[in-house]
Amino acid sequence: MDDIIHKLVRRFKTNDPFVIAKGLNILVRHAEFDPGTRGFYYKRLRRRFIVIHNGLSEEWQRVVCAHELGHDRLHSGMSQFWIDEHTFFNLGKYERQANIFAVKLLTHSIERQSGETREAYLLRCGVPKQLHNLEM
Repeated sequence: MDDIIHKLVRRFKTNDPFVIAKGLNILVRHAEFDPGTRGFYYKRLRRRFIVIHNGLSEEWQRVVCAHELGHDRLHSGMSQFWIDEHTFFNLGKYERQANIFAVKLLTHSIERQSGETREAYLLRCGVPKQLHNLEM
């Protein structure tokens, strides 16, 4: 996973998931979803799509885009829905991997400052508190 992220950031010269998705020819769309669904990734006729709930904050849209990009890079051939069950514990294997991918992508190339707590660092990188307990 680390190697995949490093190569993506080096190739596109950014850790912005929207720029990376565009560079990979993944179409990012926004739509209104029922409560609990933040986004999903799917393939159709050789085209890849990330669809993000349009009611999310910009921070969460970046996280969801990074998460769904994780599905594209790690779980080829699968379409995964990311359903928010009001907890980030006991997630399925693929959802957990996509969450870790998102955090690693969003923190890539951003140095932790001297004396900065892990929580402050993650918040500065745009990682919501709900994902701070992931073990990487």
